[in-house]
Amino acid sequence: MTGPPRTTEYEPGELERKWRTRWEEQGRYEADPEDDGEPTFITVPYPYPSGGMHIGHVRTFTVPDVYARYRRLQGDNVLFPLGWHVTGTPIVGAVERLKDGEEEQLSVLQDTYNVPEDELQELETPMGYARYFIENHYKKGFEQLGLSIDWRREFTTNDERYSKFITWQYETLKERGLLEKGLNPVNYCTNEQQPVTTHDLLEGEDAEYQEFTLVKFGAEIGGEDVVAPMATLRPETVRGVTNAYLNPDAEYVLAEVDGETWFVSKDAAEKFDLQAREVEVLEEVDPADVIGETAENPVTGDEVLILPADFVDADNATGVVMSVPAHSPDDYVALQEAKADDERMREYGIDPEAVSAIEPVPILEIEGYGEIPARDAVQSAGIDSSDDPQLEDVTAGLYQDEFHSGRLLDSYGEFAGEVIEDVRERFREHYSEQALFDTMYEFTEEVVCRCGGDVEVAQKETWFLRYSDQEWSRKAHEVVDQLEAIPESTADQYDHTIDWLEEWPCIRNYGLGTRLPWDDEFVIEPLSDSTIYMAYYTIAHRLEDIPPEEMDRDFFDTLFYGPGGEDAPAGVEVDVEEPSETALELREEWEHWYPVDFRCSGNDLIQNHLTFYLFHHAELFDRDNWPQGITVMGMGLLEGKKMSSSKGHVVLPDEAIGEYGADTVRFFLLNSSEPWQDFDWRADQVATTRDQLERFWTRAQDVIETDVPDDARDDLKHIDRWLLAKLQATIREATESMERFETRSASQAVFYQFDEHLTWYRRRTDTDRPGAKWTLREVLGTRLRLLAPFAPFMTNELHEQLEGEAAEDAGWPEPDPEFESTRTEVEERLVADVTDDVADIVEVTDTDPETIRLYVAADWKHTVFEEVVETGPDVGAVMGNVMQYESLRQKGDAVNDLAQEMVSLVRERDDETLQAMLGIDEQSVYESARSFLAREFDAEVEIYAEDGDPHDPAGKAGQAEPFRPAVHLE
Repeated sequence: MTGPPRTTEYEPGELERKWRTRWEEQGRYEADPEDDGEPTFITVPYPYPSGGMHIGHVRTFTVPDVYARYRRLQGDNVLFPLGWHVTGTPIVGAVERLKDGEEEQLSVLQDTYNVPEDELQELETPMGYARYFIENHYKKGFEQLGLSIDWRREFTTNDERYSKFITWQYETLKERGLLEKGLNPVNYCTNEQQPVTTHDLLEGEDAEYQEFTLVKFGAEIGGEDVVAPMATLRPETVRGVTNAYLNPDAEYVLAEVDGETWFVSKDAAEKFDLQAREVEVLEEVDPADVIGETAENPVTGDEVLILPADFVDADNATGVVMSVPAHSPDDYVALQEAKADDERMREYGIDPEAVSAIEPVPILEIEGYGEIPARDAVQSAGIDSSDDPQLEDVTAGLYQDEFHSGRLLDSYGEFAGEVIEDVRERFREHYSEQALFDTMYEFTEEVVCRCGGDVEVAQKETWFLRYSDQEWSRKAHEVVDQLEAIPESTADQYDHTIDWLEEWPCIRNYGLGTRLPWDDEFVIEPLSDSTIYMAYYTIAHRLEDIPPEEMDRDFFDTLFYGPGGEDAPAGVEVDVEEPSETALELREEWEHWYPVDFRCSGNDLIQNHLTFYLFHHAELFDRDNWPQGITVMGMGLLEGKKMSSSKGHVVLPDEAIGEYGADTVRFFLLNSSEPWQDFDWRADQVATTRDQLERFWTRAQDVIETDVPDDARDDLKHIDRWLLAKLQATIREATESMERFETRSASQAVFYQFDEHLTWYRRRTDTDRPGAKWTLREVLGTRLRLLAPFAPFMTNELHEQLEGEAAEDAGWPEPDPEFESTRTEVEERLVADVTDDVADIVEVTDTDPETIRLYVAADWKHTVFEEVVETGPDVGAVMGNVMQYESLRQKGDAVNDLAQEMVSLVRERDDETLQAMLGIDEQSVYESARSFLAREFDAEVEIYAEDGDPHDPAGKAGQAEPFRPAVHLE
């Protein structure tokens, strides 16, 4: 009986369908504890299907797949599962925008993600929306890519049983005092009217809270004394305020704020309301009625004039701005422009002479600047307009100089002479205690929720995770100490994040997800319910028949801690009176797979999700079950620009795979950069990769079709052994790289660098020889196994054609000691080097030589080399030793010059290479390559020893050095 005909043409689509079908029918990647091999557990963040998948997502999921395939080839029993994250409001918001017929949302769905119009109705419920993108984009894409996922274990975070798991976690944390209810600053979506986290943001993910000091200036408005709070990050400059600004086109109000009447922008009043103040808007105020009036400085008692200014952003802080032109370059420039705009001043009833009379008031002295530092900074930079792009940098520069070096003047009384850096907080507290200063929070940049709503800083009473708890932080640091962080530099980032994390709001008012166990009015937010879900993967496929009501606190305590709590974290007592037999059975599987060996995730998640992952494992599991390793991944660009679904600047995996093939997509993404580096998807480079894989396929077919005699291995020549030595070195390099998740280094070594070896090999030998045929077959089989994690479809097919079994079944190759030979590699390197030297001379001299003469260095020169190897790369020490030879002493400077050359040569080579070089007969190496060199240059080749009475018509022999013969062309 004959098998199906062998596929010889490279047709990725057909090839990939074949292997996907086979894997599915075999349940190839379903992992069970009873399977052979050491358990290896690999995870990646579950996708959030609020839209379709694009090529930027693909590498995130392909990196762990490559590592999973590598570990399977190493003989491990690998679990690589995946679920779906639907918690929170982004999906709900997307559905609402769809139902409202929002044009931008419809464009994203139909134009970017190709959702047919007749299927839009399926997306009008949150889970219908999520399921559409799970099935039609993510899961379809993952299967097309050949991701080796155990799909039996998939779940969504809205599943009832998963919610029971989250409930256990939060009841446990609350019992241990790591959850509390309190008032703290939070990101607050004004549209959804609930706290949100960075996971929910469309813009401003890196924005931070700024705590502004409010200087409570007094003013009279409508015959009433009011407070006109002016916000600043530099409260110590209050004595330098010379005037204030309002935006004449903005909306302002009088509002009762905590019992006082404040004059602020309408936006500010809304922010104060969010920041836990009692606020009642009393009336709107036309800013034109206030401009031209004065405000009283609460510290100095001075009256300052209020001027109009379009640059005032009423949505930033209070909308009432104080001006310190002596120490703020932008204030200095603004004041000069106001002085020059008499017409506008008169428009608001302001006497231009009063504006001209305003002069900067210095409050500090600083070395390198005059009495008015802002004026010096502006003039030095040649700035004469507020539109000058340099102004922002000049302002920031002066702020930094004054903060670190500026000393307050005598007018500051008890604070006089102190450096700003040391005195700012005490100064602020001093006047806050006198009720002259207050505070408010603002973001450092605009923040927008995924729902499209503005996000503001609010102070809300809500439930928080207490990441600031010292004991919890200490344990999280211990997790980092034993963690394999890739790259290593990220370990410091985890420690840094642990140190600055404080309270984290963990609930939302609505959305998908698990209800807060003790108050089902709230839902646990997305980042807070995704900290230990890796543990759920181990049992997810076995929970279907368990009634959710049985999955209570005792159930999970038994599952994770054992019937007597023997595996609970140190200091935690857990003792279940009637352990669930089902939980005990599931515990066996959990114990088999845990801990997580490697988690692969985005480097932008270090500051939240990944560090939360460490915190929660530190608290909820014992040390033996803490995470073992984390690899972070960079971001993706498309043709040099950031990908954007809303702008349609994305490539869909389905389209890329259809055009290039899954192996090409995988290979390009894994080969273009290391995982933690950003990559750039460029169509021309992807197309080139596709061509390179096809060439590989074609050459592989030539090898597969070649009959190799049974005794071919007996015919191995030096050049065959050289290629086989290079193969063993490549195995070592690829293995070491894969252990470090260096996918680019590994694939480059196996594919591109080894292709260079093959190119040289084909130049050097007759590939029709039996020994060459055997060598090329051996090389192909090994390379296919090394490339199997990267291009699984092609490599499995070719290896099955070559050896009768798939590459993934053949195992990861190990170096064969029989073919490891540094000496062989060094000898061939000498041939390659002399070939390059001759070629360079031919090119430079533009000659076509009939005769090539090589002169091998004299024995005394090799003696100097040997002394350098023996003594080490120290010219002085080497000279002390070589001068003991009478024959060398007579050569004087020539020996010294050579010693320096040999020191440089030795420094560039490792000990193994140097020892191999000591045993090489250099002249014999070139003699054995004589026919190759003659063929290469179509010339007669003559080889001489420098000290062997050579034919030397051009006097070149004396230029020979060890391992670099002198060359003469004729």
